[in-house]
Amino acid sequence: MFKRAYSIYLIGAGLLGLLSFKTSFVTTGDEGPSPAKTPAEELATFQIEPGLKVQLVAAEPMVQDPVVITFDEDGRLWVVEMRGFMPNIDGTGEDKPVGRISVLEDTNGDGQMDVSKIYLDSLVMPRALALVPGGALVVENGGLWLTKDTNGDLKADSKTMIDPSYAGSGLPEHSGNGLWRSMDNWYYNAKSRLRYRLNNGKWERDSTEFRGQWGISHDDKGRLYYNYNWSQLHADLVPPNYLSRNKNHTSTTGIDHGLTIDRRVYPIRPNPAVNRGYIPGTLDKEGRLLEFTAACSPLFYRGTALPKEYYGNVFVCEPSGNLIKRNVVEESGILISAKDPHPGREFWASTDERFRPVHQTTGPDGALYVADMYRGLIQHKAYVTPYLREQSINRHLVTPVNRGRIWRVVPADWKPGKPLKLSTASSKDLIQELSSPDGWHRDVAQRLLVERNDKTVRQALTDLALKGENQFGRFHALWTLDGLKLSSSNVLLSLIADPDALLKTTALRLLEPIAKTDKTVRAKLEQQLLKQWETAPIEQILQMTFTAGLLDPTVSHQLLAGIVNKYGSTALIRDAALSSLQNQEFAFLQTLLKAPQWQTHEPSKEIFLEMLTTSIVRKRNPAELAATLTLLEKEPLGWQEKAVLTSLAIQGSTTKKPIKLASAPKLLARSNSGIEPSRLENLAALFEWPGHTAVKVNTTQKSLLSDDEQKLFAAGRQLYLSTCSGCHGTDGAGLNRFGPPLIGSDWVLGDEKRLALVLLHGMEGPVEVAKKVYDVPDILPVMPSHSTMDDNSITSILMYIRNEWGNNAGPIGKRTVAMTRVTSQGRVVPWTAKELNNYMLEAKTSVGK
Repeated sequence: MFKRAYSIYLIGAGLLGLLSFKTSFVTTGDEGPSPAKTPAEELATFQIEPGLKVQLVAAEPMVQDPVVITFDEDGRLWVVEMRGFMPNIDGTGEDKPVGRISVLEDTNGDGQMDVSKIYLDSLVMPRALALVPGGALVVENGGLWLTKDTNGDLKADSKTMIDPSYAGSGLPEHSGNGLWRSMDNWYYNAKSRLRYRLNNGKWERDSTEFRGQWGISHDDKGRLYYNYNWSQLHADLVPPNYLSRNKNHTSTTGIDHGLTIDRRVYPIRPNPAVNRGYIPGTLDKEGRLLEFTAACSPLFYRGTALPKEYYGNVFVCEPSGNLIKRNVVEESGILISAKDPHPGREFWASTDERFRPVHQTTGPDGALYVADMYRGLIQHKAYVTPYLREQSINRHLVTPVNRGRIWRVVPADWKPGKPLKLSTASSKDLIQELSSPDGWHRDVAQRLLVERNDKTVRQALTDLALKGENQFGRFHALWTLDGLKLSSSNVLLSLIADPDALLKTTALRLLEPIAKTDKTVRAKLEQQLLKQWETAPIEQILQMTFTAGLLDPTVSHQLLAGIVNKYGSTALIRDAALSSLQNQEFAFLQTLLKAPQWQTHEPSKEIFLEMLTTSIVRKRNPAELAATLTLLEKEPLGWQEKAVLTSLAIQGSTTKKPIKLASAPKLLARSNSGIEPSRLENLAALFEWPGHTAVKVNTTQKSLLSDDEQKLFAAGRQLYLSTCSGCHGTDGAGLNRFGPPLIGSDWVLGDEKRLALVLLHGMEGPVEVAKKVYDVPDILPVMPSHSTMDDNSITSILMYIRNEWGNNAGPIGKRTVAMTRVTSQGRVVPWTAKELNNYMLEAKTSVGK
């Protein structure tokens, strides 16, 4: 919803240096005020895709400062109004209880809301809402509250605290939000590691992976979508909490997957009042925003009002650019990606600087609804730069406040229909709604059936799951049965062989809690998986890899060895397999070393063995590690032993607390082990035994890494293996026809900001490394951007490659990537070597001035 905070910009000298650029490139200083417009005047400023139109649904005074909107089962629109947000440039008074939750209704069917009721008022900065039996979950003043309407008058009669620490942060830009009910009947959140569900009449809190910043939604298969204001679209490729099961392994894929590196936006007016407008590259020569700076509220559209080509698109709000971007999502096996269908023109844009789309939802009519906060200033007081303060005051953008509009996007010939009241629908009718072509109807029908807890629907739901003609109807039937605690192992076992991949994977997932406690069911499941995996589609393979975690080790190891052998070149499969091996890593390593299919060297196998060994080290079991060292006594070392050794050595170079062994490892006692001295030194630092005290590795590095930097170095190896080794090799020596070497490369050892720019934006064309020019066909024509990775991940990779394989560049500053990301805004294509070097020279010249 709001622009990302970079407190580092407030460092005096740095900020003054950046501000010194202001007069040289900001061409919008003479932009006059942007006076507030009436709803009708604002409507005239909109540019929307051909064949569509925008309609006003509600406006002030009926609704003010809307930040969240959602429809209930009877077509009423619930609105979270954050009326206390930034009432002035200093944010004075934002702690006053002036926020509220309103319920709007269209009583005459003309498409506009004409009745408003205040469900709950006197709220401090409300930010999230979810409709639940008899009322609503509401987030305000940092806490999660259960509110109840006991008499049906649409006014809350009670308010009970569920979780006082829900929001996590007092800053509105960095606090939890969302309360999005997903297919698995849990409520998920953005900017949060928490999820909630109603279980046996009580609200249950659980931990989950961290996701996004403002807004969250899901697709037809239940995958969660979210974003960050600097990266417009991310999603989970796997169900929640699978990849975090093994505490000895940190996954590098699957969760927080960036769907697109496209950050470009195309406003239709100048956007000078953005927090970082003073930074070169933020605005073009006409003063228009070049890339996302406030991406929020990604909505996977599953409605039926818009033309069919819009179904399955994801719409992303950019309030700083006064626009909404459309992304077309493409699915390929277990991976998904997205693209702008028409670069150069946005789905929806406005010439009104106060058009601030901050939240989206789909209505029961299938239309796309947007909450427009309608104000000049949307940056929170904690991060208002002097530049933005000047812009906001001089151009009269601070006031007026407490306005707001809600808009609807529909086809040009669309007319509102009579809303369907699902609250009074029979259970039979709700089951039919599970097969609706409209995702909103399917989701609401599932929620209502689960909330009613009517056990008599079991057979009808089972029939739908087994015999339904609609894929998504069958899918929702299974999750409804699960929510009602009516899942049947026989039904689920039969669906493992269903022709539909979505039904196969869902059945496997739902079988897990049953098979975990029922040995008979587990045995049947094991037989089916061993029989089916070699011919299963990749979607089911991924779920099988997860499900293997609850099987008997003799079965799971056989299954996982085969899967990783066949599909191990896919990083997500490797992570999934490791997530299923909690405390079984060493036993599985022994299995692989003996398996016939694991004797032939392949880069993906080498990567997996190294990651597996890292998990063994993290477990810190002395007996297992002693046995692992014994494996390295072979002469000469084969590729398997070398992979194990590499992992052990890297962990040895970063460990803070040595592992105590009962006796001296023969490998380390031998003087002719054939292992290079630096590796042996690292290994010796990892362990202690009688007569040997581990000593921190004393390398010849020019600058030893601190403990925190060593952690980044070790994490960087894992990220490098998943992200970079496919082109540059596990040893950094480069791979023919893919990527140049990193060993001794000036691009790696040189300016850390230049290297960060390569990771952030990519690089194309010829590149010189160690006095040799690499170009196609010897390497790929383009190294892709990694801009969807967070700053810490990129920093870890850079820390690693600058200090491995004999590279000795020392640490990279913790703020380097973050600052470089911001100061290079507007760069949306890969660099050429010449361009990048010229850019660095110009930057140094500017700083010198």
